[in-house]
Amino acid sequence: METPAPLTDSRDPVDTGSPAVRTAAWQWLAVAVLSLSTFVVVTSEMLPVGVLTPMADGLGISRGAAGSSLTVTGLVTAVTAPVVPRLLGALDRRAVLAAAMVVLAAGNALTAAADDFGVLVVSRVVLGIGMGVVWGLASAVAPRLVSPRHGAVAVSLAVGGVAAASVVGVPLGTLVSNAYGWRSAFGALAVGAVVLAAALLLALPRLPRPAAPTATADGTDAASPLRVPSVQIGLVVVLFLVTAHFAAYTYVRPVLEERTGLAPGTIAVVLLVYGFFGLVGNFAAGALAARRARRTVLVLSAGVGAAIALLALFGRWAGPTVVAVALWGVMYGGLSVAGQIWMTRSAPHRVEQVTGIYVGVFTAAIALGAFLGGAVVEGVGVPALLWSAAALAAAALAVGLFDGGRTPSKSPGRGRPRRAA
Repeated sequence: METPAPLTDSRDPVDTGSPAVRTAAWQWLAVAVLSLSTFVVVTSEMLPVGVLTPMADGLGISRGAAGSSLTVTGLVTAVTAPVVPRLLGALDRRAVLAAAMVVLAAGNALTAAADDFGVLVVSRVVLGIGMGVVWGLASAVAPRLVSPRHGAVAVSLAVGGVAAASVVGVPLGTLVSNAYGWRSAFGALAVGAVVLAAALLLALPRLPRPAAPTATADGTDAASPLRVPSVQIGLVVVLFLVTAHFAAYTYVRPVLEERTGLAPGTIAVVLLVYGFFGLVGNFAAGALAARRARRTVLVLSAGVGAAIALLALFGRWAGPTVVAVALWGVMYGGLSVAGQIWMTRSAPHRVEQVTGIYVGVFTAAIALGAFLGGAVVEGVGVPALLWSAAALAAAALAVGLFDGGRTPSKSPGRGRPRRAA
């Protein structure tokens, strides 16, 4: 985990690097604002999942076309997130995050005003730029806001906004859509993003560029994260698993409507169940990944595949469907934080860079999953989609079991080699 860089804000205590340094209340407030920002970012991206049918009807397009809006956002974010750390230079990360939230607000406002597919695509491009910056920086910035001993907790809380988006964001957006229309839901997100832009400027200290990495004798600390074998394996696992998840999850509403026969209000409750267990999974996986990140991700891969397979087998009955959705939530909910810990421990001196690459791959997989899911749904239907996603999750597990995940790396703060998480 990245050691917090010295901050110049007058509120910031002197960081001695000692685990005994106390984290002040205002520092936790800053982490909370950062977490709320990732919450709004991911809710903005994922809301089409909960409002897919009315959104498609309102724009006069197919559900596959409406679902492809996630593909657009994911592709733009996939390009933005890895590039941003290289372009920021000495810019204050606090100001960059606030500006990105304003861009996100503009994207949501355009989505709310869209009257055809072309405007929808433009709005999701704008949203993807803001999302790539916020999500790409959040995990790297979070440990700099607290004392060293609380760094992992800060990352879990920041990434917890991703899981909370499923718990509260998507279900709440679905309820707002049912009551006031899907455009109102996106309009509310635009307002929330503007408020959080101001909150970031007020709550966070100045965050200058982190210190440049120092090369060791073998040059590993200064090397590109993509040259680290455990990073390579982890990124492939994430690519496969997130693609599998979003291929199925993007079209979960049609699954619940057509196979299980649930009403719109009940679907919102089922999505809330998914989100609640996703939040549980986020913090449980964070605790487990602090010890064994790689093993935790592999367990999550097996769980996601099993949950989707259960939905394919028993999705015509409400009870088993809720159980499968809950399992799906708890397993996938832990992936963001567990994968993030895997990456940062594999390249501890390139946290901003490896985080940007990780988010880029993650969001590219979101785009790929939404695209493939739409193609399968339109071509051969929902059952084939579920079985295809389950098979891809199994492939992620197989890749993760590859021995490359055990390549030695240096543990942060120690001089001896260790097995990669």
